[in-house]
Order: sequence, then C-alpha cells, then structure tokens
Amino acid sequence: MAASAVAAPTRNEVLWLYRSLLRVARQFCDYNIREYTKRRTIDAFRHNQKLTDSSKVAAAFADGKAQLEVAKRQCIVYSLYAPKVKSVMDVKRSA
Repeated sequence: MAASAVAAPTRNEVLWLYRSLLRVARQFCDYNIREYTKRRTIDAFRHNQKLTDSSKVAAAFADGKAQLEVAKRQCIVYSLYAPKVKSVMDVKRSA
C-alpha cells in the first residue's frame, strides 16, 4: 500500500503566509495583542525553518493557515471592543 504523498508548500506560499500573519498582527488595536501576535509568528517560523520532511512542512503550513484564520477572526472581535484611550506604548510610538 503506497503512502499518500503530501505536497509541501512552495517558498512563495510560505512567504505569503508569513507576511499575511504579520499584516493581520498590525491590525490589532491593542498593543500587547499586536506585539504578541507578531512575536508568536516570528518564533513559529524560526522554529519550523529547519524542517525538511515534506509531510511535517505541509502540516506546519496547514497549522499556520489555520492560525491566520483565527487571527483574522480575533482581530475583528478585538476591534469591536477596542479601548477608547490609546496604550502608552502606542502614544510613545507616535511621538
């Protein structure tokens, strides 16, 4: 019985996912959530950088796509309850 072949994502698909996750992270209103999402994205991609097994790469890519969808939904929910006052960190960044 042959094992099912899992197609690993291309380099462009991985870069698209990385950029998309960072783009969604920038949309969060709350500084802490925004920075956490950004840091978590960078850490996850660094952690999976050395994967060579195509099935593991495909699984990590699928997990990343699922995380992207979660982040998009969370961004919408957080925007509904955005604080009226900016965070001190956001004020510092603007100045």
